[in-house]
Amino acid sequence: MQIVFGIDFGTTNSALSVYRNGAVEVVAVDGTERSDDLMRSVLYFSEENEIYAGNDAIRHYVDDGAAGRFMQSIKTFLPNTSFVSTEVFGKRYTIDDLVAIILRKLKACGEEHVGCSVDSVVLGRPVLFSTDAAKDSVAQQRLEKAARKAGFKNIWFQYEPVAAALAFEDSLLPGQERVVFIGDFGGGTSDFSVIRVKGGAFDRSDRRSDVLSMGGVYVAGDKFDSQVMWDKVAYYFGRYSHYKTMGKDDWVNVPKGIIYTLCQWHRIPLLRSRKTREQIRVIKGTTDDPHAIEHLENIINDNYGFFLFQAIEKAKCDLSSMDQALIQFTERDLCISEEMSKHEFERINAENFTHISDCIDDVVARSGVLPTQIDSVFLTGGTSRIPYIQDMFVKRFGQHKLENRNAFTSVVHGLGSSVPLFV
Repeated sequence: MQIVFGIDFGTTNSALSVYRNGAVEVVAVDGTERSDDLMRSVLYFSEENEIYAGNDAIRHYVDDGAAGRFMQSIKTFLPNTSFVSTEVFGKRYTIDDLVAIILRKLKACGEEHVGCSVDSVVLGRPVLFSTDAAKDSVAQQRLEKAARKAGFKNIWFQYEPVAAALAFEDSLLPGQERVVFIGDFGGGTSDFSVIRVKGGAFDRSDRRSDVLSMGGVYVAGDKFDSQVMWDKVAYYFGRYSHYKTMGKDDWVNVPKGIIYTLCQWHRIPLLRSRKTREQIRVIKGTTDDPHAIEHLENIINDNYGFFLFQAIEKAKCDLSSMDQALIQFTERDLCISEEMSKHEFERINAENFTHISDCIDDVVARSGVLPTQIDSVFLTGGTSRIPYIQDMFVKRFGQHKLENRNAFTSVVHGLGSSVPLFV
């Protein structure tokens, strides 16, 4: 009996499926408040050189009072060729070392579930790791290297929106055929495809002719959170603060690069460099808003950015069912309570929505079919639930064509369904 794992290594969450005896099942991999089927794609390194992944990482990070090193959104660094390695408590880790830790935990969960070792895997990948072809290639090579370090020997890749399409295909009755638009909204990228699908048993060995078009854009869940941070929260950390440079009486703004980095939750640890900390210390000496600069120092030193962004994400999610939400967060003497309306969220993210909208139109145009010829629209990922994004698809295709099933596990189920294409 051949057993193959499907792994959706995501920017925010990761998931695992198992293909055996011609069937696919999604395996619970972590005990999180969202779903046992998902594992947070995060790592925590304690000062005692212990390494934790997923919910264990978050729990130890909280219990240790942020004394160790917390890492998130690791996937976004895969195409970053300037990121070679990082040092954690005297030990150097490459990007594939970090990814391998998460893949190794997923592999162990799967092997415990099936009761034997498994060395074959189908890995999901976005349509575009990078618009730069060389960097895109580097990202996939790094992911493959990480999988080998995790113990896999047979490794295949499947595009994430195609995997979502295969999951949709499994729901069709024998003989049913559809032209489907797939929207896969992740944490780092939003990927789209138009694909022909059909139900029942047939030769699935080569589906290339069924994929009519694919495309992607670097706008997804994290980008919306970053925009909210920039517009609604960053002023607590000095976005509008001024200071006097040494020997001069003119007021200047806090460097935009510091605040911009602060607004990308996975990049906040980069502000811990000696040069940046010294720069902030100098700013604090002459600023017109010392409290804000102190908050900036604290979020860097105490590494509580993860929890701040969780509060932002919660407010964003609340707006999917409410017209008004509250960003609430307390840490030390910092108390944030910011109201945000659905209209305001849509206004500050107008450019992000435009990028998504343009990509949707481009993918449809290149597919060679008209919007009226698309039978179904299948959306996956938490960001797909944002009302404005839902409206984008309703206006183009009609409400009756929208499908919103298994928003968080469709891709990983489809990766398991991809196995017959490779083995």
